[in-house]
Amino acid sequence: MTYQLPFDVPQPSYDEALGILRSALRFGICPMLESVEDMLSELGDPDLSFRSVQIAGTNGKTSTARFTAALLAGEGLRVALYTSPELVSYTERMEVAGRPVSEGSFARGIAAAREAGGRVNARRSRTGERPYDITEFDLLTVAACVVFAEAGVDVAVLECGMGGRWDATSAVKSIGSVAITGIGLDHMRILGDTLEKIAGEKAAIIKRGRSCVLGVGTATPDTMEDVFLEQCAREGVVPTLLRPEALADAAGEMHPGVPREHARLPHATYRVIERPDRIGGSLVLDVRTTRASYPEVSALKPAYQAANVACAVQLAEDYLGHPLDAEKLFDSVATCPTPGRFDVVRPDPVALVDACHNPQSVAAFLTAVRAVAPSVGERPTLLCAVLADKDVEGIVGLLAPEFPRVVCAQTASPRALPAEELVKLFEAAGNAPAAEFGSVAEAVAALAEEPFVACGSITTAGEVTGVFRPGAQSRG
Repeated sequence: MTYQLPFDVPQPSYDEALGILRSALRFGICPMLESVEDMLSELGDPDLSFRSVQIAGTNGKTSTARFTAALLAGEGLRVALYTSPELVSYTERMEVAGRPVSEGSFARGIAAAREAGGRVNARRSRTGERPYDITEFDLLTVAACVVFAEAGVDVAVLECGMGGRWDATSAVKSIGSVAITGIGLDHMRILGDTLEKIAGEKAAIIKRGRSCVLGVGTATPDTMEDVFLEQCAREGVVPTLLRPEALADAAGEMHPGVPREHARLPHATYRVIERPDRIGGSLVLDVRTTRASYPEVSALKPAYQAANVACAVQLAEDYLGHPLDAEKLFDSVATCPTPGRFDVVRPDPVALVDACHNPQSVAAFLTAVRAVAPSVGERPTLLCAVLADKDVEGIVGLLAPEFPRVVCAQTASPRALPAEELVKLFEAAGNAPAAEFGSVAEAVAALAEEPFVACGSITTAGEVTGVFRPGAQSRG
């Protein structure tokens, strides 16, 4: 159906829209959906103009969302994609038909969301209710729904920003299919300090009437998997369990343990038949879903992406209710970009970025590094910068023994760990850094003539990407 805004909104500039978002940062993270639900209602329910797929998880959700969007687009649908955070520009969070939306469309969406929030809060004030604290992510999510509705998309693929129960994307009323890629210890202050508690927050997106794929990272330990299975049972949902045919094909994606069989539940599986032997080499895998088999699916991706590809294939099938066109599937996977995920941003000398930012995602990243460069002494220099509110010791403990030379930097984020503190952690882990820099850009400049890999946070990946792709807009 055609969507139109129910009221006029001024058209701000892109910079003004960024200012609106910055002003909302003071509210931090507010665990509630009512604000987003009321804003969408005020806007005439733009989220009912399209159908939706929702993806949650600690690691792998962005790549799975991108593959899902590419697969659905390959089936002839007009697809929107909502992901977070951005690498370089805020517009990257909203894509339509495979491209970030324009700055004008982005700004219009933000203006509509702000106006809706203002109207909702004015009404609450008149009735003696406390106005909502409308967060940055609330504004972005509502804005995305407006932008997607006005663009006339068929389906929106929504990546949860954090958790699931209170994530702003969970206010969208048109969600019909969901997937959960896996669980790691991240955002513990908000989501809980155990895998089981975090799983409970993400499992909340499993609701009656929705299809559900449980990715490989949900299978172990048993106590965590039980959280998902119990939620499915409460909601009357029969999940599809994704499993690797060989546990080695999920290295870095699963917690220790052997997955249970659950013979009565439907399964999807995958098998890696060719691993990349160099950075930028080919991954080839066979995928078997509940409806079809797809042999020799290929992509220029690291091996850890196999689980995300397979999850996306099953999720896309569930949304459509039928098998995918095999030839279109191959093309969609092969051409799908995954910015910031084992991403070569300079070919010679090679500069590679990865957005790994917690021990689980670092473990997956290192699995890919070992596959293409088995000898530690032959690997490039590591450029590392991290955020202070992450498991920094866990990240450093994994990275330190894996690279012959390390340099430390500090991102521009207000959450950044100072470079000198990161240096001390690497020294304690047995790999004293060769240099420290006050910014990522300075570190990149110092590495102009040598190969390097950069990781430690999504912000790090974005800042390095911005150096080599100067045509991208700034984050503002």
